[in-house]
Amino acid sequence: MRACLLTITLLAAGQALAAPVPTPISELTDPASLTSPVNMAAKPVPLADLAAVRGSAGAAWAADGSLVVAPNLTGRYNLWRVDRGGNFPVQLTTSDEAQSPELVTRDGLVLFTQDRGGDELYDLFTVPLTGGAVVNLTKSPDVTETQPRLTPDETTIVFARRAKTGTSIDLALLDRASGKVRALTAEKDASRIWSSAGFADAGRTLIANRQDIVGSRSTIYAIDLAGGQARALTREAAGLAIRAEAVSPDGRTVAISSNEKSGQYRAGLMALKTAKTRWLRDTPWEQTAGTFSPDGRLLTVQTNADGRSDLSIVDVESGMERPLPFPPGVNTTPNAVQSWSADGHLLVLRNGSDSPGDFWSVDPGTGAAEQMTRLATASLDSKNLPKSRLVAFRSSDGTPISGILTMPFNLKRDGSNPAIVIPHGGPTSQAQDSFSSLATMFASRGYLVLRPNFRGSTGYGKAFQDANVKDLGGGDLEDVVAGAKFLAATGFVDPKRIGITGGSYGGFMTLMALGKRPDIFAAGVNQYGIINWFSMWENSVGGLREYQRALVGDPVADKAAYERQSPLTYAKQIRAPLLNLQGENDVRVPRGQTEEVVKAVKANGGVVEAIYYPAEGHGFSKAENQQDARRRTLDWFDRYLKAAR
Repeated sequence: MRACLLTITLLAAGQALAAPVPTPISELTDPASLTSPVNMAAKPVPLADLAAVRGSAGAAWAADGSLVVAPNLTGRYNLWRVDRGGNFPVQLTTSDEAQSPELVTRDGLVLFTQDRGGDELYDLFTVPLTGGAVVNLTKSPDVTETQPRLTPDETTIVFARRAKTGTSIDLALLDRASGKVRALTAEKDASRIWSSAGFADAGRTLIANRQDIVGSRSTIYAIDLAGGQARALTREAAGLAIRAEAVSPDGRTVAISSNEKSGQYRAGLMALKTAKTRWLRDTPWEQTAGTFSPDGRLLTVQTNADGRSDLSIVDVESGMERPLPFPPGVNTTPNAVQSWSADGHLLVLRNGSDSPGDFWSVDPGTGAAEQMTRLATASLDSKNLPKSRLVAFRSSDGTPISGILTMPFNLKRDGSNPAIVIPHGGPTSQAQDSFSSLATMFASRGYLVLRPNFRGSTGYGKAFQDANVKDLGGGDLEDVVAGAKFLAATGFVDPKRIGITGGSYGGFMTLMALGKRPDIFAAGVNQYGIINWFSMWENSVGGLREYQRALVGDPVADKAAYERQSPLTYAKQIRAPLLNLQGENDVRVPRGQTEEVVKAVKANGGVVEAIYYPAEGHGFSKAENQQDARRRTLDWFDRYLKAAR
């Protein structure tokens, strides 16, 4: 995503940075223009109702037109079948572990992935679409297998795999008849990962991507399935990302997404024989190709405009594009392999700030949409749920920063209200205008909620995404601080009642904010965030060490930079009360990180608590733990932000 690497020189915290970073943001928001809507029927959303918002760990079409989904209807993400025409979902699996449906074979087997207690060492499993015995296809406790894809004749499964102690990701083949596994790639570069996109030559050739772990460079390859010979179809260069997303059913055309033209991702169609590319329409925003319809005449395209994702259908021959008729929010195709049904209906995951996610079936010819699931309780009526809007403000160096603001109903503009800033994880990720249980929980209780897209976020160009590389907790923290100041400038918010919370990198930002800018935030909730990059390096598994090297540097060669980018360096300055929530089995940010936080804050006499959730990994999948984490987070901020002044 993005044009050129921009080197940022930081001055002292709170001072101006070197120069504004270019972004597609064209207009800033006047904080005085914001209003609090009047709705006397709006009430605080009960935590029990939020707990009953069923998420889903994926969905896939079956050949008979039924849909396999993985909602947490029982408090666990297990597999259920929803038949076309509507019925009460039929449960296919029962497990304490989270499961994700990947695809359904023509002979009626659901292929899904599952790990153990959040350890991220996934195996491939099957279960009959009609219910029955679950079969573990791979049985490899020290290897993770993901991203399965069937060859056109469905005799072989192509999948990605990584050893528990490995860093690179390779491709392998599993013969369905014999159960034997054969390696297809043998990556020697620890920082590279492979992924599959589709097949050509009647299934004899796999079209695949080889990219670095942060996605800053990516090349498309053609791999002979019989012999394993790989041939590059596109050039490789630093900062150049050309990614295959799908292959047409006739094997002649590859749908691609690339930052080649402007540094911003753009969708195109590449002729496999000549590698000549026909680009789709220009847009300043991030545009990515999706999947082909079963007859190859249509292609889905997603445009991410400032945190709102819209889907369009493109006529492959003419290039004409037609948006799907969904309200603004985050509208996506949830499955890279089986988003189209056999009869040509498109599966869409519709999500909005006032409407929890549900799956819809869309007729691309007429645009008619049928809702396939209803995962929220009836009490969550969009009329009475808080609304969001996109806002933009300047950071300390003049860079325009975008964010998603959720505004409560019925507030007085008297400077007395509390607010919460929620930085996203990643950092190579983005806050999007989708339903957030946290934002809804807080805003329905009178908190303004801002989810900022600080530098390092995706969706705003390569220069913006690269601007926090080896400067974590520097310029990106100033962007978050600018967001807090924007909230205060609205006239609604008491600047002494602003809290901060986030998960993973959002937890890192929470810790960094409380340590480096203790004058800005009055309370914090850290969810499995990083405190110490040195100990993170020592305990990293898989490709996380290479990801850390790319973003933070090397702990020996860049020792001073590691210290500067570790919240532990500033922990003595933490004055705000701090709650920590952590999964005991987290392999990405291990429990030891939270233990270091508690030790450091206690040593300085600070107010700190920690909750450790058993059999949970990076994020909480069990419904009771999700509900407990929300309740504790709300209680913490109510105690320290809503107390009488």
